[in-house]
Amino acid sequence: MNIGKLAHPAEEVAPRLLGAVMTHETPEGTVSIAITETEAYSGSADPASHAYRGRTPRNAVMFGPAGHLYVYRSHGLHWCANVVTGSEGTATAVLIRAGKVIEGEDLARERRGDQVESPRLARGPGNFCQALGITAEHDGADLLSGAPVALSEGEPVSPTLIRSGPRVGVSKAHDWQHRFYLDGDPTVSAYRLSPRARPSGGA
Repeated sequence: MNIGKLAHPAEEVAPRLLGAVMTHETPEGTVSIAITETEAYSGSADPASHAYRGRTPRNAVMFGPAGHLYVYRSHGLHWCANVVTGSEGTATAVLIRAGKVIEGEDLARERRGDQVESPRLARGPGNFCQALGITAEHDGADLLSGAPVALSEGEPVSPTLIRSGPRVGVSKAHDWQHRFYLDGDPTVSAYRLSPRARPSGGA
């Protein structure tokens, strides 16, 4: 994948990332996951974005060039991976919500648990990172320069399979249609409305 495909607004890049493959090479082995679900976050224009109120040490990577990995801790429990998009300084990013393990399933299952069924190995943003072995140390990784963490083209996805809908688990601007996923794919996470959500209108 080249930077030209990522240097656009997050809501344009998010559906394009469906089918793309994220790979992580480690001493234990390599895991590759084909992306099946994403969410777009639009920086200072988006009340649900980590960058809505400006730059902080936590979100600094979002303000950098497209093609880097922004990793954050969710609710103090799970790591979440985002692909930085747009032009430098715009702080837009795409959250990777789910995917299908296409290489290294045994290692992914070792990380996730022996009893986890294949479709659930990378279902949900926290599980995606756990299966791939992504943690805070990968924040800022250049996804376009190759190993250890890389983003590449995958099998083409038919536009007829792409669906959009409201974002999951956010209280602000949750009703923006910025969640994209492959229709009928068992790896896609379930939609959950935040109990704190309220109508916001907008994009």
